[in-house]
Amino acid sequence: MTAANTAVPLLEARALSFLRQDEPVFAPLDFQLHAGELALVEGDNGSGKTTLLRILAGLLHVGEGELHWRGEPMQRDTCTGEILFLGHQLGLKADLSPRENLRIAAGLFGCRDGIGVAMVLDRIGLRGYEDEPVRRLSAGQKKRAALARLLLLPATLWLLDEPYANLDRIGIALVNQLLETHTAAGGAALVTSHGAVSFHGGEPRHIRMHA
Repeated sequence: MTAANTAVPLLEARALSFLRQDEPVFAPLDFQLHAGELALVEGDNGSGKTTLLRILAGLLHVGEGELHWRGEPMQRDTCTGEILFLGHQLGLKADLSPRENLRIAAGLFGCRDGIGVAMVLDRIGLRGYEDEPVRRLSAGQKKRAALARLLLLPATLWLLDEPYANLDRIGIALVNQLLETHTAAGGAALVTSHGAVSFHGGEPRHIRMHA
């Protein structure tokens, strides 16, 4: 992970909050995330961690405050293709195989014809399961199939909600390796996790959520 610098932040939140029935879900947040940085979003259950990631992904509207992307007010069309969100719902079609799901994701993301799908599935640990319907996979294999999008799609900012859930020790190490490679290449990531996680490459930035 590279240190924060004086360049324009990739992402910046200013007094950001989300309202539900006119009440804030979490206390106003101020943070910056630069290229090459990883941030761990922390907080108790119900503190708004998932809500924050959904706002940043453009799935929820900002309640109060401001979001800036590369120094400009954040609009969905200004960062199309640059942000990838992986949530609790893995976004996989159960009757399709990991290979078919990845090809669909590549098409939606504007990648040409799922280039590199076989190589990605091999690296993510699904060799031999490429063409198995997702509904027949274990919870850990399904998670790997979802995480494969991180290797295939050229997003700059990863928003990962509990990426370590349902993974064994090897799977957790794989996620850490993906994060390390991504940030070393100038990407950035926000990650939520209920467990204690030891990231490769040093201590991540911490964003603490308060209801």
